[in-house]
Amino acid sequence: MLGRTAHPVARTARPAAGVAPGADALRGVWLTRGREGSLTVYTPAEGGLRRWTETRPGTGRWSPPVLVPVEGLTHLSVTQDVNAYVHFVGRRERRKADGRTVVDVVYALQYQTGRPVSEWRSLGNPHKGAEAAGRLGEPEVVVTPTGMVHIFVRSADGGLALRREQSDGKWRPWSDRRGSGIASTLAAIALTSGRIELFAATVDGVLHWSQQAPGGTLGEGRPARLAAVPGTVAVLETGPDRPTYYWTDPGGRGVVAYRAGAWPTALGGAPGEGPHAALRALVDGYDCTVLAHRGLDGSAVVGVGVTEDEGNGVWWSDTGVRSLAPPALALDAFGRVLMAVVDEDGVPRVARQTDSSGLTLSEWRTL
Repeated sequence: MLGRTAHPVARTARPAAGVAPGADALRGVWLTRGREGSLTVYTPAEGGLRRWTETRPGTGRWSPPVLVPVEGLTHLSVTQDVNAYVHFVGRRERRKADGRTVVDVVYALQYQTGRPVSEWRSLGNPHKGAEAAGRLGEPEVVVTPTGMVHIFVRSADGGLALRREQSDGKWRPWSDRRGSGIASTLAAIALTSGRIELFAATVDGVLHWSQQAPGGTLGEGRPARLAAVPGTVAVLETGPDRPTYYWTDPGGRGVVAYRAGAWPTALGGAPGEGPHAALRALVDGYDCTVLAHRGLDGSAVVGVGVTEDEGNGVWWSDTGVRSLAPPALALDAFGRVLMAVVDEDGVPRVARQTDSSGLTLSEWRTL
């Protein structure tokens, strides 16, 4: 069961705007669900990504790990389209024989659960010069309901660059979408209506881009003096064509929820470094929002509250399980929440919602 808690938040150091992520080892855990209902867990591994797939939907039986080869990733963004195809976009660094480091954005696609991933294709870099190219930020990918892939990335000068796929499958060149002062990873969403929204923490507040209609221009980022710890923003569609953004408050109010046209709402909690995971799930028959993050001591923390009813509180629980990366969330074939973490040995562990009242998780299982 989840009990309500509220604790102060300690700020953690983040890379300054305009500083490249560097060639640090990729960290993370990603969850997807195929069209047939089977879940897949991805984690970084030497030489690429390691992948575990449920052998039967919702049973908790998993295949042995399979290596998805790809070298040099420093960041990875994963999303799915309406056909449940899995889209991978990464920032890659490669060392040339002459000692130069080449940075580009790469893209791959997995059509079916458990099947091979396509060849990783380079989409280049919006910067021509090596120095600026090396300061490229972390890409974020979204796919509209019509299947149009959009890749957003912070440019070397803290602006916004976009590359997108055309309806004939060809890619348009990189374009500058304006904006400045972007401090870290972007949060983007393709809504069920087809509109795209984008949100970024800056040195002075936030920038918010919003299409007025599906397929329309993204326009310029609207600035707002909202305080968000860079690198913590997540977004979830909580109503028809209505996204809610979640981030860590630098003033010590824990997690914050925000929808355009309303004031930010403090949700409590004590998040540590890294982004939040968010999804909607049925809990005791209620449409709830489930949130997860790493706590101050690195353990995985989960919270639940009624969707778009933040004023009535979010109930937080520390799982006591440490994770090297921010936890991931997904719904299994039966609508149960599954949470995935990476333990201190770099191995994924999962826990699944039980039939007990409230959001109660099962014992953790190491894959």
